[in-house]
Amino acid sequence: MLEKRLIGMENKTENMTLEELAAFQQAELQKLLVYLAANSPFYKKLFSKHNILPEKTITAEDFQKIPFTSKEDLQKYNTDFLCVPPAQIIDYVTTSGTMGEPVTIALTDKDLDRLAYNEHNSFKISGGSNQDIYQLMTTMDRRFMAGMAYFLGARKLGAGIVRVGNGIPELQWDTIKRISPTAIICIPSFILKLIEYAEQNGIDYKNSSVKKAICIGEPLRNEDFSLNTLGQKIAEKWNLQLFSTYASSEMAAAFTECTAGKGGHLQADLLLIEIIDDNNKPVTAGEAGELVITTLGVEGMPLLRFKTGDICRLHIDTCSCGRTTPRISPVLGRKKQMIKYKGTTLYPSSLYDILDTIEQVKTYQVEIFTNDIGTDEILIKVGCETFSENLEKEIKDHFRAKLRVAPTVQFEKTEQLNKLVYPEMSRKPVKFIDKRVHL
Repeated sequence: MLEKRLIGMENKTENMTLEELAAFQQAELQKLLVYLAANSPFYKKLFSKHNILPEKTITAEDFQKIPFTSKEDLQKYNTDFLCVPPAQIIDYVTTSGTMGEPVTIALTDKDLDRLAYNEHNSFKISGGSNQDIYQLMTTMDRRFMAGMAYFLGARKLGAGIVRVGNGIPELQWDTIKRISPTAIICIPSFILKLIEYAEQNGIDYKNSSVKKAICIGEPLRNEDFSLNTLGQKIAEKWNLQLFSTYASSEMAAAFTECTAGKGGHLQADLLLIEIIDDNNKPVTAGEAGELVITTLGVEGMPLLRFKTGDICRLHIDTCSCGRTTPRISPVLGRKKQMIKYKGTTLYPSSLYDILDTIEQVKTYQVEIFTNDIGTDEILIKVGCETFSENLEKEIKDHFRAKLRVAPTVQFEKTEQLNKLVYPEMSRKPVKFIDKRVHL
């Protein structure tokens, strides 16, 4: 079915009722189980150990009994997930390694077609068409899946794409002047750097050809879908349509916002999703929990009940854009990045949101470590032009007002700290360092 859609058919799942969607995914899941039992060394062992019979019609109750797959499984048994001979692998990518040792993901020719189909749909969800020209401000190299996905998706859409890569505001603006792209694809904090460069160099960015931004790697919205501090800072300066996306190399698919901006739309023919609580039980729609994904249509390294570690909410009401598929909220945080600090539970994003409001703070990095009594401690490294006791007090007062606690603040020279936040080989900003002994 997926192969047929790849040659021109539209995605029919985005207008299915929830009942039709459940039946469709049930059939796709059954095919996946049979495929894994025949081809995956990892899942063959798992099925044998837990007496899972893939030929048997699986019920919702049966599905809940299948053990979860973890990031640790992928790290420890990486090659055991491969379902095809090495000669069938066309492209190798790796995860970013944000939550530990990077994992290699191998893609076949069909998997690359699936990746193109995913991003083609994502562009269409965000209002894209073959009239658009996308300026790609993320890397195509360094074993990065997203850059490849964007290129393949734009090609399938029939849109233009300019592969500039990350960084270098001067080159980005030169390209915008030469090519007149309608959209940019980038990390949202980089948009602020583009604006800063434009203002310093007399570039009329507000009247440029760029009208929208497909944003990757950083959240733009709060739980209620309003723009967070970073999103507001961009919107106040530049009247762009901002589209949040959420994706991972493991799922080789993306959740993308439509123009309503009310959550990332599920591409239900590519992913089956669950939201679970701390006891691994399903939560009701609207409750926060960990996102679990099962990949559909993957040939090289399919995953079954894979725990992403990301906390979000599921929304099942029909979107105002007309699509009936479920949507996920902005990611609230990563389960392993949850911080318990002086009786308060929080995620790094809540710290970022406060720091983004303070004008004197040019860059920052949050470091978490275990203190002498075995509890979490927070050190915030702040890069600014000048630092003083008054600024330190102001920063701490902001934290007390919003979170009731004030972490330790350490001032650094902006240029020096930027080298830590934007290391040369990193694919995205390194804003969070976890040095805790026990997670």
